[in-house]
Amino acid sequence: MMRRLFFVFVALQLCACGTPPGKPSRDTQVLSPDQVLDFPSLFEQNCAACHGKDGDGGAAIPMSNPTYLALVNPDALRRTIAQGVGGAPMPAFEQSAGGMLTTRQIDVIASGIRSHWSKPGFLGGVKAPAYASTLSGDADRGAADYKIFCESCHGPSGRGGPKGSSIVDPAFLSLTSNQGLRTIVIVGRPDLGAPDWRTNVPGRAMSDQEVTDIVAWLSWQRPENMTHLNATDRESRNAR
Repeated sequence: MMRRLFFVFVALQLCACGTPPGKPSRDTQVLSPDQVLDFPSLFEQNCAACHGKDGDGGAAIPMSNPTYLALVNPDALRRTIAQGVGGAPMPAFEQSAGGMLTTRQIDVIASGIRSHWSKPGFLGGVKAPAYASTLSGDADRGAADYKIFCESCHGPSGRGGPKGSSIVDPAFLSLTSNQGLRTIVIVGRPDLGAPDWRTNVPGRAMSDQEVTDIVAWLSWQRPENMTHLNATDRESRNAR
């Protein structure tokens, strides 16, 4: 009798569950990687290691910086995520460019960064320098501009100072594209206490030309551009 009641109980349980024991229900089945479409998960899995858990910065610039999001246009942001940046640590994430994410997942990340952290009207009508300059840079002018806007923090010749690290370190320059340098000069690194183009020492905003020239000067410091100069020539060029 007890054995018969046991089998009846098991049969009732199976009917009530509607799912055999050990088999996950539809609600608890694990999604395959290309089915994940929620922004927090995608950002944490693919972006947070460099850009910070909450987009607040780390090895790479903060994605939650509203100044950056006011500067970069949506197409440029999406393109960088999808295709990466050649010669820099930013890899391509879209499958068509050799990455692991689908086109839809790239769209979710790009739109999610904006919807979570951008602040419309944040610049208050102030015109920022262009994200990608159309001007020609001059390294000699950039050296002079550096002394005006940057030297008080990063020290003479950019080798480090009381408030900032070296920005002519060969490893840093080798891993940072010209666009990356320009972005940092314009939007700063608020996570590291570095000001944006409006709040540097002289009390006035940097012009697009000054930003462009400083980037030209920084780019000129790259090892491949310095190897043909002797130490005296390097010091002379940096001192201009």
